[in-house]
Amino acid sequence: MILILAAAASSVHETERLVSFTFIQLVAILAAARLSGKVARLLGQPRVVGEIVGGLILGPSLFGRLFPNQFDFVFKSISSVPMVILSQIGLALLMFQIGLEFDFSHLREKQTRAAVFSISAAGIVLPLALGWLIGGWSHEFLAQGINPLGYRLFLAVALSITAIPVLGRIMMELGITKTRLGAIAITAAAMDDVTGWTLLAIVSALATSGFSVETFALQVGLLVVYLAVCHFAFRPLLKRLIDRFMGTNERLPHDLLAIMIMVVFISGLITYKLGVFTIFGGFVAGMMLHDHARFVAAWKNTVSHFVTVFFLPIFFTFTGLRTNVHGLNSPLLWGWCLVIIGAATFGKFVGCSLAARFCGLSWADAGCLGIMMNTRALMELVVINVGFDLGVIPPNVFTMLVLMAIFSTVITAPFLRLYFRKIGYKYELLPDV
Repeated sequence: MILILAAAASSVHETERLVSFTFIQLVAILAAARLSGKVARLLGQPRVVGEIVGGLILGPSLFGRLFPNQFDFVFKSISSVPMVILSQIGLALLMFQIGLEFDFSHLREKQTRAAVFSISAAGIVLPLALGWLIGGWSHEFLAQGINPLGYRLFLAVALSITAIPVLGRIMMELGITKTRLGAIAITAAAMDDVTGWTLLAIVSALATSGFSVETFALQVGLLVVYLAVCHFAFRPLLKRLIDRFMGTNERLPHDLLAIMIMVVFISGLITYKLGVFTIFGGFVAGMMLHDHARFVAAWKNTVSHFVTVFFLPIFFTFTGLRTNVHGLNSPLLWGWCLVIIGAATFGKFVGCSLAARFCGLSWADAGCLGIMMNTRALMELVVINVGFDLGVIPPNVFTMLVLMAIFSTVITAPFLRLYFRKIGYKYELLPDV
């Protein structure tokens, strides 16, 4: 009996220790996110840019380098499993929100349709080709022992992503969402994201199939079937369910909220069993309901802020803990880092600008679109984390891609302001939240 009681007490103590250190980590993460977000706003950047940098600061690149004992105490006293689980739950909910925010209504306007398709295609094809070429050139130096096909494909997809949530926030802060230029940019970015997520799902399926053609074909076929079932069967049922449960106010009833969270998780389990990463299931679930305006508004009023304030910084810190800038410890590695950043920026800016100019926009407007389409931020971090987890992106390349994501996002707002001053456009920043 004494042994049983002692074992129980030890188990309780270990649980309390696990919870306590998880609380310590969460306090550090939330404090760093809010503080770095405030600093970013003071510097004229979107809050999410500061939160990404804040996650990087908490990792071994700065906090772990300057205060190794304190870093080990906060982040290495317990297993990383709680942070991994929380980050993936938050990412699944965030992908659901991203799916909800897709809006292709601007495609109904004939005058913008050609520009949108051209800019979107150029914004995918040129960076994709550059990523594929750089993957082939750099594999011998950066990714020895990693499957060359998987490495090249993930690097290509990483360079072709545009982050529509961050771009949308920047456009809102500058007051250009209602302009034709804003409509073209956000719709082209949305199409790029759909293409990017599709490519990511396909490449992930290829990686998890062990690069077997037969297994890959089966996984893609099953994924297509699942998407069709979602669109033609689950989507109408979900809409009827939402209409039945939705009240007259702008908040989600508790029963409906529980059902939708279960839908997100079940969809994630299905995509996992199909050989695609679980968070893609959240995106699919969101896409099913993106045109249900009342539900989208209610979700934003009820859940969205908590996901953004609590879960998103956890994911940024999770990424920061994997990023070690000091691992780039030679001129060769920094040279490859500059090549990747340069190719990513060149591919998006030149491809999208030339496509916009070809469709009749002025050089100034075409350049502005090229700048906006270069924004990567959160979407890039999702892609490279998937690649890292699948073992096709090595740690040093992971760090290079994180730096590329930060650079491409940080330069967006300043260059847009420079462009607006040049043409005399007046704008007012939205207040911080």
